[in-house]
Amino acid sequence: MEVILIQDVDNLGGKNEVVKVKNGYARNYLIPQKYAVEANPSNLKQLNERLKVAAKKETALLAEINKVIDILKASPIKVTAKTGTSGKIFGSVTSLQIARAIREQKGYEIDRKRISITDDIKELGTYTANFDFGNNNTADIEFEVVNEAE
Repeated sequence: MEVILIQDVDNLGGKNEVVKVKNGYARNYLIPQKYAVEANPSNLKQLNERLKVAAKKETALLAEINKVIDILKASPIKVTAKTGTSGKIFGSVTSLQIARAIREQKGYEIDRKRISITDDIKELGTYTANFDFGNNNTADIEFEVVNEAE
C-alpha cells in the first residue's frame, strides 16, 4: 500500500514523501496515528499543490535573503568600541554588537545567533563575520571596528 507521510517517521521517510508500506502497518499504525494518509488520486493532487506552494515560498525567501546579503555587502558595517590609548579594545567585539550595528545602520534585524566571528577581535580594523541565513545560505560580510570617540 502506498501512503503519503504527513510528518517525519523514523526509518521510513520525511514529510510529504510517498512511501510503500505493508497494508497492516498503514491501516493499524500510520493512518490512525495521523502520520500518513492513503495515496489516492485526491491526496496526491493535494500533495502536488502543497509542494508547489512550498517551492514558491522558498523562491521568494531566497530572493529576500539575496537582497539582504547584497545590502550588507554594499558598504562595510561600522562597529564602535571603547579603546585605550594604544588602540586596543576594552574587551572584544561580539556578534551582539554586530547585530546592533546592522539594525542601526542598515535597518535589518538579524539574530545574533546567526552571526559567527572566527577571530578574537581585540584591535581596531576590518574583519569578516560569517552569516548563516539557513537552508545552506551563508555569506561572509565585512565589518569595521572603529573607535567610539570618532
